[in-house]
Amino acid sequence: MRSLSQSMKVVAVAAVVGTAIPVVADSTPGIGATPAHADVVSRISVTGNTRVDAETVISYLTIRPNQNFGAADIDASVKALFDTGLFADVRISRSAGGLVVAVTENPIIARVAFEGNSRHDDRVLGATVELQPRSVLTQAKVQSDTQRIQELYRRTGRYNATVEPQTIDLGQNRVALVFNIDEGPRTEISKISFIGNTAFSDGRLQDVIQSRESGLFGWFRTSDNYDPDRLNADQEALRVFYYKRGYADFRVISAVADFDRDQNAFFITFTVEEGAQYTFGDISVETTLPELNVDELSGTARTRAGNVYNSEEVEKTLEDLTLAVSSKGYAFAQVRPRGERDYENRTISITYFIDEGARTYIERINIVGNSRTRDYVIRREFDIAEGDAYNQVLIDKAERRLKNLNFFANVRITAEQGSQPDRVVVNVQVEDQPTGEISVGGGYSSEAGFIVQVSLSERNFLGRGQQVRVAAGRGEDTQTYDLSFTEPFFLDRRLSAGFDVYRNAIGDSELLHPFDEVITGGGLRLGVPLTDELTLGLNYKIFESEITDIRGAGDANGGRFTSGTDPISLTNPNLIEEGSRIVSSLGYSLTYSTIDNFQMPREGIYAQFAQEGAGVGGDAQFLRTTAKVDYYQELLPEWGVIGHVGAQAGHVMGLGQDLSYRDTFRMGGDLVRGFENAGIGPRDRSSGYALGGEMYVGGTVETIFPMPILPSDYGFFGSFFADAGTVWGVDSGTVASTGADVIGDDASIRASVGFGVLWQSPFGLLRANVAYPVLKDDADETQLFSFSAGTRF
Repeated sequence: MRSLSQSMKVVAVAAVVGTAIPVVADSTPGIGATPAHADVVSRISVTGNTRVDAETVISYLTIRPNQNFGAADIDASVKALFDTGLFADVRISRSAGGLVVAVTENPIIARVAFEGNSRHDDRVLGATVELQPRSVLTQAKVQSDTQRIQELYRRTGRYNATVEPQTIDLGQNRVALVFNIDEGPRTEISKISFIGNTAFSDGRLQDVIQSRESGLFGWFRTSDNYDPDRLNADQEALRVFYYKRGYADFRVISAVADFDRDQNAFFITFTVEEGAQYTFGDISVETTLPELNVDELSGTARTRAGNVYNSEEVEKTLEDLTLAVSSKGYAFAQVRPRGERDYENRTISITYFIDEGARTYIERINIVGNSRTRDYVIRREFDIAEGDAYNQVLIDKAERRLKNLNFFANVRITAEQGSQPDRVVVNVQVEDQPTGEISVGGGYSSEAGFIVQVSLSERNFLGRGQQVRVAAGRGEDTQTYDLSFTEPFFLDRRLSAGFDVYRNAIGDSELLHPFDEVITGGGLRLGVPLTDELTLGLNYKIFESEITDIRGAGDANGGRFTSGTDPISLTNPNLIEEGSRIVSSLGYSLTYSTIDNFQMPREGIYAQFAQEGAGVGGDAQFLRTTAKVDYYQELLPEWGVIGHVGAQAGHVMGLGQDLSYRDTFRMGGDLVRGFENAGIGPRDRSSGYALGGEMYVGGTVETIFPMPILPSDYGFFGSFFADAGTVWGVDSGTVASTGADVIGDDASIRASVGFGVLWQSPFGLLRANVAYPVLKDDADETQLFSFSAGTRF
């Protein structure tokens, strides 16, 4: 409407001015046209302006004194003045040989306020709108900011939110701008449906996407709000999921979000076409570069003939081959996969073709959208820099790394022509997302009783990519304090370095801890990635353990130990040594991991071998060795049934001195479920106190499946498991020095079977187990029910 009004004003002014232009008839015979001569003004004056100088107004005009002008010039001048955004009205007219420009200035915003908002505070809304105090008010910007606020609410699940702008005249051409907001009820995702899927169930596919149905736990999260960007990400997640599992022809036909205004809810429907599942056929490497050894490069390929087709393995093979060829001096070499489908046998043969690519350099890397994360945190994820040879494979690798950081809601990398034909500008567009987390958790253990822990963590501290965690916990007889810091790029290299500081005060628990103990310590650590899957860890640890108030004979039960529910009273004063002790150790670990998700693994291997040697100062001298491996595989992918096999073992020995009881392995339910903490292995006969052992070995077989009846969105899983293991080997010197009467040290296997319930809760993975021991020793302590948080790694 405003543009139509302005156009009418321009036409009217042009008509008035045009009538004042003198017309002279042409005397040429036979020609009846009488064209108008262009007008000339001697001066230009401005009226109505209070803030804007007259010279500034005149500078925007296309009309100049003593120069010819016409209606088109008036039209252009009026448009130019309106385009400045400074004026609400503009009129141009002739007066006594001069030109008068009458303007009405737009008001100045004295303040911007928001009314009716509770989901977003004024600070967030103020950063969303473009108009700010002391800026010029225009209706176009008001409407634009109104739409910005509505979009903010829509992205946070308030699709019925309305925004009404209001201006309050404060005099002297100043106004207050108020956005009256009606946030409306929360708009949820009522139902997510899949059409066309046969290889995987709806519940399994819902685990793949980020969008969630609103339900019992909807108020814990925001992923049950409809977000068009999230819907696009869900489609890509489905493609990646299918491509990694051999469905190379998979495609998302449509992803539709229908909004029901009556229910104030969205109904999302994914229509997919799965296609056939393929395996890898022949794998080969070809090149036009004569100095490259094709046989050597073929060994670099991760794809293997006969395996199920996996697009991720193809991508990583491209990266590995690109780096291998670049290391041989071919900076511009390009590696391209060439796939050949055999529809009858359902195989895809891959040929990795290597040739000399175009000599194109990276002119500049532009980073936009990072309001919090520092530029260098993003740049260091690139294996190439400005001035290097441009390689699309390495660009794709950087994009994958940036997404894996989980710092950003969106990551998009594009390339455009640079200043010269052989130059490319790389544009990195990101959107920061919250990276802090506050968690409150609780639990129960037979040794410490009820425990409550509060932790604050930040994985992108001050936008530097650093990880910080502070935690404090309290139980019936325990107090714990922890601080950890990790720098993922130590010395500007892909090395992770960090430190840990902690203090644990453990009181007399009346069951397995018949003394007070305070442990204060810390450590330094360094992680060195050897490959994408293999990491070398180095560490130094030091802590002081101080034991006081040992409960002696006669304090409880007359010094007799009869069952796991009776308190321990030590009849042997030499069994536990009172006082302080410092342990200083150096250690290393080799960790191999292809786990897809550490919270709820479905596929992959996790293996670790570690050794720790104490004796770098301190009071203890020992060598501790541990090893473990866990393997996860989807047994019935269509239903989300997971198989898990694990094994672990350990050995500790004294170095030049007897092994202290404090350094032995005290294990129970963490080795074989169905047993108390420290419930397995050697004990003192008179008190039942766990002495621990020099060696342990254990294994588990488990099947995990979605809980029937319950909606998959609730995140409940069940499991059947069988565990077996043992702890044995009391140091003979320790027995001689303490006079312990050892029982349960025959290395006999303990075993249990049971059922577990897992919940992917908003607080993390929680697990409850009911286990029945089928093999045990008379000295062991059993526990039918146990509760834990996190995955057993």
